[in-house]
Amino acid sequence: MDRAAHAPAPREGRRRVLLAIVPAGIVLAGSLALPWLAGGPGVVAVAQERRYTVAFANLTEEPGATLEGTGFTGREVRESFALAARRYPIDLVFYDNHRDPQNALANVEDAVKRKVDLYIQYLDDPATNVKIGQSLRGAGIRALAINTPVPDAPLYTMDNRAAGRIAGEALSEYGAKSWRGAPTLGIVVGNLRAQELRIPERVQGASEGLKRHLPALKITMLETQGNPAQVGPLLAKVLAANPATKVLVAAMDDASALAAKSALDSAGRLADGAIVGQGVDRSVHGGMNDRKEIDPSNRGSIVLGSVAFYLDRYGYEVLPIAMRMLRGETVAPRTVTAHRLITAANVFIEYPPYDMN
Repeated sequence: MDRAAHAPAPREGRRRVLLAIVPAGIVLAGSLALPWLAGGPGVVAVAQERRYTVAFANLTEEPGATLEGTGFTGREVRESFALAARRYPIDLVFYDNHRDPQNALANVEDAVKRKVDLYIQYLDDPATNVKIGQSLRGAGIRALAINTPVPDAPLYTMDNRAAGRIAGEALSEYGAKSWRGAPTLGIVVGNLRAQELRIPERVQGASEGLKRHLPALKITMLETQGNPAQVGPLLAKVLAANPATKVLVAAMDDASALAAKSALDSAGRLADGAIVGQGVDRSVHGGMNDRKEIDPSNRGSIVLGSVAFYLDRYGYEVLPIAMRMLRGETVAPRTVTAHRLITAANVFIEYPPYDMN
């Protein structure tokens, strides 16, 4: 298994350039199709790499629909592929699976007719992915899967348990250092039983992490069924029942983290809480003038940070794997997102502000 070494940079893609060095030491950029260079002495021949047609079938691009229990949308995933493709000799064909098996099967049928060189499949339906894998193998087209396996295809995937553990450990360390000896309660809040989003894995990791530095910590589970509006009432009951207790809140998404902060504020208990979210979508970070929750100017927030999932950079992670496959290189069967805790101290390093200028 490969773990992505670092978060992919969301910079604008750059056109591929080819270089030749002439005797005078002049560096020339371009396609080397200049007539006066043809056959000229001292020119270093550089072969133009062939272009590849790559299909990307996105999970869904329905407006407002979020992915993987985070605040990211399919549109953000698509845009990351469009930008990242500028770095490679790739022509992208985009499909929208609409989270629907029939749409997904129709998409792969069209891609086979187009004779694409590689098919990138993003669909959270294992049974349909088996059929898609069969269709692609029959057509001699290699597949690359995102988050849900396609048989015999390399997989790029998030690690929900690891992401949860990162959050839990950050909270546990904070509680052990800041509230030494004080009564402390761990809280895990969100859409906890959402198996289709693999949130139970995130919950397991968070629970393990919360006990890292506080092994005797009691943990309370608050199920919202995916509705952040439920965080306030649920958390208010816990706070009322524990008036002299500190709370470490592991929220399973950023919306729940922000709702938890509001609940603590309403109860007059901000000094008793610390929160870590999951995702790092635009609801918690932004530009220099946005003043979002995770911001260098807001280092005193009880939202200590959020664990990055980088769905808005998938193209920068997945397309390099695709290129290695297209070039006949061996790739790992499983590559995992490099989740990390994003805080006020590093948010502008991981996500440079778009309004810096």
